Amino acid sequence: MGYYDQDYQHIRKKQKGNRGGYFIAGFVGVALGALLVIFALPAFDRMTTQDFNPGAAESAKSNQQDTTVDTVPGQTVNVNVVSQVTQAVDRVSAAVVGVINIQTSGFWEDAGEAGTGSGVVYKKEDGRAYVVTNHHVIEGASTVELSLEDGSRVPAEILGSDIFTDLAVLSVDADAIDVVAEFGDSDRVRPGEPVLAIGNPLGLQFSGSVTQGIISGTERTIPLDFDQDGHVDWQAEVLQTDAAINPGNSGGALVNIQGQVIGINSMKIAQEAVEGIGLSIPTTIVRPIISDIERYGEVKRPYMGVGLRNLSDISSYHWQQTLKLPTDIIAGVFLEEVVPLSPAEVAGLQVYDVIVALDGIKIENALELRKHLYNQKNIGDSMEVTFYRQGEKRTTTLRLVEESY
Repeated sequence: MGYYDQDYQHIRKKQKGNRGGYFIAGFVGVALGALLVIFALPAFDRMTTQDFNPGAAESAKSNQQDTTVDTVPGQTVNVNVVSQVTQAVDRVSAAVVGVINIQTSGFWEDAGEAGTGSGVVYKKEDGRAYVVTNHHVIEGASTVELSLEDGSRVPAEILGSDIFTDLAVLSVDADAIDVVAEFGDSDRVRPGEPVLAIGNPLGLQFSGSVTQGIISGTERTIPLDFDQDGHVDWQAEVLQTDAAINPGNSGGALVNIQGQVIGINSMKIAQEAVEGIGLSIPTTIVRPIISDIERYGEVKRPYMGVGLRNLSDISSYHWQQTLKLPTDIIAGVFLEEVVPLSPAEVAGLQVYDVIVALDGIKIENALELRKHLYNQKNIGDSMEVTFYRQGEKRTTTLRLVEESY
């Protein structure tokens, strides 16, 4: 492949003997071209002033609307801008608000914004409107304000939050709220289903941003280390999406194509080699948590009254020498603390007891113990505990009471 003008000199040499003939032919061609332009202009003008809408038939079938957009001076092109996506956004976007965390760092210092996130208005009742957001969005706040769709701000009351599910509930005067989001059923979503993430990435500068993607996976579990001690304290159950979720989107809505909220956006995996892994708390988990927070200001969970540590956290030397465990016991949870008058103390548990099973189900670490306690048991239930004390295997039954976190 060569340049466009590689034979330019060769062509000029061939043309020298026919210069006159080419001049006449060129003159005739120019004249004919001018006549064609003169006669074609009226028809061309009529054609360009008509709407260009090759998808009109399909648009009519789907009851979609058209908007005219000026592209070239003198020419108007019809562009279809209404779709299931825009309808879903219109249905829910006004219910997604900005959440502003305001903190004071000292007695003599003025309050200042510590961060911003998003929230979703999910209910209006008895003169109040209720907003769900993330625990980490409002954590440490002295006060909280909501930024509404029109840019106005209103003060909000923190009703409570839950660190395990990363959810919090706020309450505001219902007169300030016009639109309430509808929750959908997150158990029915499937991988590949289109979804939208709506929130305020990078603060209020980009408020009401919408990104589109799909459900990448369901029933994902993400390990969480609340106290940053290197040990997993909980595993969050989340939906995975490739819709862009950035700082500030936390607490915003993950929406299906019907405009229903199916998740509350919580986090993303931010690593150099990772792209497009956003995580959202499913509405099936959200509903009972926010219901508890509304009623009690906290989440009611069963309580044992013990301090836990994994057997794997200490030297194997102490397994036999200190805890007197049989050599075949290499996993479990030992008790660092037993709270006075707690269900554990009433049931006879003591410091350094090593729990290996609950209700006959093997327990290898503190995470498994918490998941069994919080997911399988209710306040008032009885729970069988199998443990070792000074090398002797024992069983006791305790009655669970409520405790807030």
